[in-house]
Amino acid sequence: MKSESKGIILAILAAVISGIAIPANKFFIVKLDASIFTAVRALIIGAVFFCVAEYIARKRRASFRKAPWPYLLAIAAIGGAAAFLLYFTGLQLTTAGRAAFLYHDLLAAFTVVLALAFLSERVPRKMAYAIIAMFAGTAILYLSQIPASQLWANPNLGDMLVIIATLLWSVEYIIVKRAISFGENNFVVSFARMFFGGLILFGFVIVLGNTAVLLSLSLQSWINILVSTILLFADILFWYWSLMYINVSKATLLLLVAPAISLAGGVLLIGEPVPLLQVAGSVVMLASAYFIIGVKSESRKKA
Repeated sequence: MKSESKGIILAILAAVISGIAIPANKFFIVKLDASIFTAVRALIIGAVFFCVAEYIARKRRASFRKAPWPYLLAIAAIGGAAAFLLYFTGLQLTTAGRAAFLYHDLLAAFTVVLALAFLSERVPRKMAYAIIAMFAGTAILYLSQIPASQLWANPNLGDMLVIIATLLWSVEYIIVKRAISFGENNFVVSFARMFFGGLILFGFVIVLGNTAVLLSLSLQSWINILVSTILLFADILFWYWSLMYINVSKATLLLLVAPAISLAGGVLLIGEPVPLLQVAGSVVMLASAYFIIGVKSESRKKA
């Protein structure tokens, strides 16, 4: 199979898992503290990725670290800690459908702009059309306001936190692509992101005085965290793997498959409202993702 096809399949798998994970996480996090939820998941996943990365390094007799430490620590602080905390705090306040829309739509927009500026990635005309359609989908979403409810107490504030987190993840993905360009293994990058990000998040747990809450988690809470951890592990695995084969701009645009899945999941799992304008936005975003599958990943200059 060609590298381009591998990257497309991996990115779409990441999108499907992300689409399922967002409404599931909304259901899980309603009764959990966001800092504890994100910290525990991050450390577990970081430890798993460390074991995988160490195994691969020994098997290939390769260096464990090829990317400079500042890159890996920046990935951890920006994407593995700050963005997760902001995103899941926002997810508690808004609906899963809106969070998925804002995250995937704006992630693609922010990342494409940053990739143009810092990675010299080329955006073909077809991809530019998809980006325009993507912005149209976001505009449609904002026309579909929803009233506050017990499960989405402050949609406006929640939306804003999701947008800030998405911007941080876009910056992180540019740094990730740089780290991979050094020849670094995607498992090493994933380990650095989640493990050191988890340590930072546990620092927040201690500062906020939530250690007692962590120790008193119920069995059901631990099961919810474990399920969420498995989904996140699969999402990160396929996503970072895809970046080894295709442009980060194209990979993020393929994530536009996810919001439609999240919208359906939010309705089925939590009973979220289904504004007709949001359904229309989902159709636009799915069409955008389909439109750019055949667009080849390119750079404006050769490395």
